[in-house]
Amino acid sequence: MPELSDELVRMVPVKPGGLRPGQWYVGLNRRRAAVWPTRNVVSAVDPERRLAWDTTSSGARWIWELAPAGEGGTRVVHRRPVPRRLTPLSAAFARAFLGGVGGHADELEAGMAQSVARLKRLVEDAPDQAGPAVPLP
Repeated sequence: MPELSDELVRMVPVKPGGLRPGQWYVGLNRRRAAVWPTRNVVSAVDPERRLAWDTTSSGARWIWELAPAGEGGTRVVHRRPVPRRLTPLSAAFARAFLGGVGGHADELEAGMAQSVARLKRLVEDAPDQAGPAVPLP
């Protein structure tokens, strides 16, 4: 993900066992001078179909979905629903360091579109038609 995201610097697994539901990751994020960690718990791993994780510090769920499209293509959807309101700590942090909750949410959505575009370029530029081994979160 750091290769695809402007904000994510690193994802570090906390428990052994690799990418699987229940795995915890610590994310290190950066936006201008602000740097902060997040705790993330993988909620779904459906190979070649879906990857999702919950950022417990904010209440957001990050979802990557893949589906067949056209002649050998793949449709990629990247979503970030916030099933409940942002946590009070996240909202306060966003107001103090990220230009506000709404402004940061808008930046995240624009960044998600850029991440999908970067993934598309990586796959299309890969010499192997099966695509590269892109490290998804």
